[in-house]
Amino acid sequence: MEETLEFRLSGSGGQGLILAGVILAEAAIREGKNAVQAQSYGPEARGGASKAEVIISEGEIDYPKVVLPDVVLAMSQDAADKYAVRVKKGGLLIIDNTYVKNIPATSARVYALPISRLAREKVGKEMVANIVALGILAGLTGAVSRRTLEEAVLSRIPRGTESLNLKALELGFEMARTFTVKVPA
Repeated sequence: MEETLEFRLSGSGGQGLILAGVILAEAAIREGKNAVQAQSYGPEARGGASKAEVIISEGEIDYPKVVLPDVVLAMSQDAADKYAVRVKKGGLLIIDNTYVKNIPATSARVYALPISRLAREKVGKEMVANIVALGILAGLTGAVSRRTLEEAVLSRIPRGTESLNLKALELGFEMARTFTVKVPA
């Protein structure tokens, strides 16, 4: 992992992105890293804009706001339109192509994945798409370990949903593995 990674998780209200940001930051802290998490959302309870930002660093965090993210997750078309162009050159843009049909031009590496659709089809509930996305983020970046991410998920989700959320997290890690498998020379 680089010394500092900046994440922007964006989509619509009700997709659980604020919770995902809190879980990601908590996992980093559990590993002894420094983390800052901020959030913003529109006045609508569901359907309005939603954004969580997380900075994870091995060292001190000088400024608590994401300036130019290394990783952007866009789970709605509005989020993609607004944030896809604001990713560090060579960074990661992860798109939920269940809802994002037009991917703006960017200098980032783009992963367009059916996150919400697969949460619905393989886990049984679309509401865990945020946890699938966390598995993808951690799997692609190595920002936090699987173990601490599982611990953070289990500490933040409602009782009785543990197996559902762990299945969603596993799906995210599986999806990330399809892009990170090393081919022997």
